[in-house]
Amino acid sequence: MTCQIDAFNPANMTTPFGAYHQAVTVSGASRWLLISGQLGLDAANQLTGGIEAQANQAFANIDQCLGHAGMTRANIVKLSSFLTSRALRGAYMQVRDGWVVEPWPASTLLFVPELAVEGALIEIEAIAVA
Repeated sequence: MTCQIDAFNPANMTTPFGAYHQAVTVSGASRWLLISGQLGLDAANQLTGGIEAQANQAFANIDQCLGHAGMTRANIVKLSSFLTSRALRGAYMQVRDGWVVEPWPASTLLFVPELAVEGALIEIEAIAVA
């Protein structure tokens, strides 16, 4: 890696409730990868099932983008996730926390009424640096 990634949680803030940090700094020469929102769509453009399957597929799609750019999950500095229901949060967090690696990225989770593809339950966008 040509840059230094430092993830941290300031002492006077709430402790994160999952595998993420409150902030991430990137220093040194770096190359950025901005990954568009990924749905749980497979290569045949089909939704892969319920929340666990869709989350796993969305993360697999992110892995594909990372690999193409010569990066890994360790290069992720920010994840933004969108779920169509608060009831999906627990199942999503299990998949997400199993996917992220140290240093855990900064993270945002939002609940939205619907996504671009009918039946999609989740969309995840990512920023990576190397």
